[in-house]
Amino acid sequence: MSFLDMDERLVEILDQVDLVYSPLVDVKEYPEVVDIALVEGAVSTDEDRAKIRKIRAHTKTLISLGDCAVTSNVPAMRNYFPVDSVMKRAYVENAAGGGVIPERGLPKLDPRVCPVHEVVHVDLFIPGCPPSADTIHAALTELLAGRNPDIAALTRFGA
Repeated sequence: MSFLDMDERLVEILDQVDLVYSPLVDVKEYPEVVDIALVEGAVSTDEDRAKIRKIRAHTKTLISLGDCAVTSNVPAMRNYFPVDSVMKRAYVENAAGGGVIPERGLPKLDPRVCPVHEVVHVDLFIPGCPPSADTIHAALTELLAGRNPDIAALTRFGA
């Protein structure tokens, strides 16, 4: 939502770029060449791991966006428990799970949730939960102008 909080500044940025892959764009395959990718979320499944490796391989500048991508934040709370215990709690002990752990249709959970940079090289970190629209705008504006963003003055952990 922080991305959308840029308001009219988002329109200015979109005038300079082509949005080629997003939950908002109906594209199934990641493009061969991407200049900038903003990645949200921690790496917690085999599918996440494969997707982030593909994104990195085809992206010039990879940005970890938000505390979950930067530090693994709340998703990493499950790191203190074995995966089978997490699945049992979610699907067997929780009434919403129906009492059965699904055998199909779920990605395989990694034993440990980790931030994006533990799997692939990250070029820029934009922390925050959520990251501020001003910080996202500043970073993208600088990158689009061909400069390396210095967002230190605009960020602080947990902000």
